[in-house]
Amino acid sequence: MPKKTIKSRVSAAKDNDSTLTLGQFLAKTRTEKQMTLRQVEDATDKEISNGYLSQLENDKITKPSPHVLHTLAEVYDVAYDQLMQKAGYITTRSPESSIKQSSKQSKPQQHGRAATFAEEALTEQEEDQLLEYLAFLRSRK
Repeated sequence: MPKKTIKSRVSAAKDNDSTLTLGQFLAKTRTEKQMTLRQVEDATDKEISNGYLSQLENDKITKPSPHVLHTLAEVYDVAYDQLMQKAGYITTRSPESSIKQSSKQSKPQQHGRAATFAEEALTEQEEDQLLEYLAFLRSRK
């Protein structure tokens, strides 16, 4: 079986970014920015090697660290949360599941993202504490 190039893998996955894997999305974005793997490596001050980026783009590594995703988001000028979602760190709840959950809880759902770092579901108190901490972090920018 012939090896697929980045262009063929990206074009085969439709232009709808929501259907692309993290690797396909990174490859597509890099191609659109007209950057080589080495140029990305240089843009990250060699924080992300061209070999590691190649493994990401070929879906050999599917869940890089949030730090790597943040660095790539800055280089590619894309939303960090979009990369976090594609890597599986955060998920978008469907409207149907939000309705079911809000009918079970007295407190309405405040956001459409769920933390996926925990092995167990977060309690309401834990979620509130995380949101408070996030607000604190954002206020420091």
